[in-house]
Amino acid sequence: MRRVFGVKKDKEPPPSVQDASDRINKRGENVDEKIQKLDAELLKYKEQIKKTRPGPAQEAVKARAMRVLKQKKMYEGQRDMLYNQTFNLDQVSFAAEGIKDAQQTMSALKSANKELKGMMKTVKIQDIDSLQDEMMDLMDVSNEIQESLGRSYNVPDDIDEDDLMGELDALEADMGFETESDGVPSYLQPDKDSDLDSELNLPSAPSGHAPFPAGRATMQGEDELGLPAVPRATLRG
Repeated sequence: MRRVFGVKKDKEPPPSVQDASDRINKRGENVDEKIQKLDAELLKYKEQIKKTRPGPAQEAVKARAMRVLKQKKMYEGQRDMLYNQTFNLDQVSFAAEGIKDAQQTMSALKSANKELKGMMKTVKIQDIDSLQDEMMDLMDVSNEIQESLGRSYNVPDDIDEDDLMGELDALEADMGFETESDGVPSYLQPDKDSDLDSELNLPSAPSGHAPFPAGRATMQGEDELGLPAVPRATLRG
């Protein structure tokens, strides 16, 4: 059956915009080459016309040059048409690229929108407001605790400015009474009324004495430890 009816051929995919543009550009390059060749022939005919005298020979050269010029004009028209087609294809390609970019942008926005919605489900504005209110309440309680712990005990609160000034004046008077002309407080000055030596009635240390045997002390000298000897009471018969 396949030999009789043959096998159905697969359809070739349609050419893309880029393929069509490349093909047209290639055709335009071929046309440009032909135009350049015709320009070279026209230059040769121009030199021949200058060198030949007016007459049948010159007219024949002019006729050949006219034919080449017509071919050149035809190729230039084809080239302009190909350039216009290439321009149109470039416009279509630019529009297609713009649509592709728009599709990618829309896909990215949809994905971001879906992800953002999923994130917003876990974060609610009511929860944020309640959390802020709770934090403010905790801060207020913490401040009250700090104030309560920082209170002073048995400190009178009814002291006014007059009491403060009176206390300062009394303190200044006390300080003035305790200080003398040299500015030394009374508790740092030496005691002039009492003499510790006279109260104790201790004998003065002698400047020199004769040596005594060890283990014995003089009546008014020092004992064996170098301390003032205590006077002994004399017994009377």
